[in-house]
Amino acid sequence: MKISPVEQLFTLFNETALILQEEISCSYLEAIAETGENLFQGSILQAELSELTVKRLKKQYQEIQLEKYSNEEIRKAFQLVILKGMNENVQPNHQMTPDSVGMLVGYLVEKFMKQPSFRLLDPAVGTGNLLTTVLNHLHKEVSSIGVEIDDILIKLAYINANLQEHPVQLFNQDSLEPLFIDLVDAVIADLPVGFYPNDVRAADYQLKANVGHSYAHHLFIEQSVRHTLPGGYLFFLVPSSLFESEQALLLHEFIKEHVIVQGLLQLPASMFKNKASAKSIFVLQKKGEGVLPPKQALLVNLPNLSNVVEMDKILLKMDKWFQENKG
Repeated sequence: MKISPVEQLFTLFNETALILQEEISCSYLEAIAETGENLFQGSILQAELSELTVKRLKKQYQEIQLEKYSNEEIRKAFQLVILKGMNENVQPNHQMTPDSVGMLVGYLVEKFMKQPSFRLLDPAVGTGNLLTTVLNHLHKEVSSIGVEIDDILIKLAYINANLQEHPVQLFNQDSLEPLFIDLVDAVIADLPVGFYPNDVRAADYQLKANVGHSYAHHLFIEQSVRHTLPGGYLFFLVPSSLFESEQALLLHEFIKEHVIVQGLLQLPASMFKNKASAKSIFVLQKKGEGVLPPKQALLVNLPNLSNVVEMDKILLKMDKWFQENKG
């Protein structure tokens, strides 16, 4: 039975990572980053390896040439080894954005962003899976920026972008600290959900809680709006219960003051373990001179994303909305 290109690459990433994990005594996720860097640089960079191990690795690296694979094949294979590593290390706050959702975000970015080239920010870039999925589905020239506080995740994002040859500027820092970047045309983010522990830093935000810790996902929205040009678009994966919390009134007021709601796309419940973990895609536009609200916001309840017939109907409905509101 012939194995797929993604399976071939997964096997290569996995087997070489396991060799490195054992030889240099690191975690599996660190070993994935090491093997990815070797592939990108075209040489074995770990000086402490034995001659025999270097020979084994060289043989495996030579068997598969990355240039034979598409960016999506590389991304999917890299995503699978990262998921394996995350499952082994149990990282509950680092769930990867599903492929189908990433592609849908890419479709929306393509539709809303009319200019042939633009600057894109992902302030919660993680391993770069959402960002590179979107970049792989855009037919435009995009200059990208990613911010991530976790050392291992940003190293994986760096490898992920390099293997797919995407020029991405990466910053290893807390995204809610000051960001020293130029304003961008668009933002994408699978927002980290929960409380932000740094009350002193949160005090600089309009969306800070009146009592207790502030919601990190609210602060991420505000930080993203701050770093977007007037008229720029923001595409967030948010909890479907975003406006049901005790801090929802603050968010309502902030949105009314600073942005225009362009759309809310409810993802199918079947994608999530329970109702509490359900998510939606929230599309906003920063207010600015000449920026007008749509005749009506794009409100969609998405069917199961694997249901081709129903998805085609929804995409036709969305295309009609774009013609009427963004034509």
